[in-house]
Amino acid sequence: MCLSVRSKPYIIPEYSLTGDLLAYLTCGLQYRYQNKGTLPPSMPIQLWFGDFIHGVMEESYLKWRDDDWKDFPWDWETQIRRVELDIHNRMQSRGLQPPANLFCPFQGESEHQGLCPDSHHPHKLVASIRAEAAINTWGPHLFPLVDDNEVRLKGIRDMPHYQKGVSRSNYYGVTGIIDVLSSVKLEEASNKNLIIKYLHQDPSFREKLEKLESDKYEVIVDYKGMKRPAIGSPSWKHHYWQVQTYSWLRSLQPDSSPVLIGILFYLNELSLFKEDLLELQREVKENSTDVMPTEGDRELILRWNPKNKTPKLSEPFRNLRSIRMIPMDDELLAQSLKEFDNVVEEIEGSIIQEVDGQVIQDSWRTNPDKRTCDACDYKTFCKTSASTKKLTVP
Repeated sequence: MCLSVRSKPYIIPEYSLTGDLLAYLTCGLQYRYQNKGTLPPSMPIQLWFGDFIHGVMEESYLKWRDDDWKDFPWDWETQIRRVELDIHNRMQSRGLQPPANLFCPFQGESEHQGLCPDSHHPHKLVASIRAEAAINTWGPHLFPLVDDNEVRLKGIRDMPHYQKGVSRSNYYGVTGIIDVLSSVKLEEASNKNLIIKYLHQDPSFREKLEKLESDKYEVIVDYKGMKRPAIGSPSWKHHYWQVQTYSWLRSLQPDSSPVLIGILFYLNELSLFKEDLLELQREVKENSTDVMPTEGDRELILRWNPKNKTPKLSEPFRNLRSIRMIPMDDELLAQSLKEFDNVVEEIEGSIIQEVDGQVIQDSWRTNPDKRTCDACDYKTFCKTSASTKKLTVP
């Protein structure tokens, strides 16, 4: 009697736009340890805050929609704090602990119930300051425009340079999550809505709107827990590719309308701290940012000394820097998809090298950027870390 041999399971690798592709572009080796290793990082600052602020905005929208929290500004202690703790508890269940001095996790009315040991109230630390600014700045304008939140996107692409017997699959999946603003909601909005104002100031949006044959269209939205990147920087380009890819994924869904433009919110811009302001000061001096300050803001930025408190920049300037319009373009969409194909090819190649016996640090590329390395838990044993000084033996 002959027994048939069970064939190997057919697995299509799946990549998230932010959790995989953008994380790999930040640093391949960090991505390997953080996303594909067995030990999670102890203080994943960038990962934690990005997930936190995204979760806070989504949960705040649900409170606005379902619990009738329509009046702004929201109070931090009685409203926003409840949202923060919900998100914190969800993240904690996934093993994501808040880094020290970024978020106060304590709650309750006494020390035995988990309150801050030296206070009768929880501390409003950096993450909370930025969450409050994000909700009260953009919530009144964004939430009424949202037609569908937390839309899950998924598509399949050919595996780049597929080799039978070598590649893990001849396809790969790409996923993402966005909020969708519909033309119906946009048309109903008040002229005082800041997002409507910025949309109609954008020439590419106006041009596409005039040429649109249908009366239905969409605007896709995502959030970033970071400052606005400098023009031409890796993050500037990567975020552009990301939103273009989101529009492609959205077009695959049967209920979608044409995507005219994408919006990214850089929520850290609403409340800059020392390190971010130092970067902004340098970008203003080098003319390397697309949103330059004028008059009073310019003077405050250029004259600021890091030894002093960070200045309070004007509200219009902060708002403008925190919103980025990304036009949709068929030619640039094809380029963006190709760029992410290249990233998948690199990741798959690194996985194959590691499976074939090559050591981890030689299989994955690194990106020794000081800011990335400073926030990385693996810098102490990384051979190319920009945070550690190389010791020489005499």
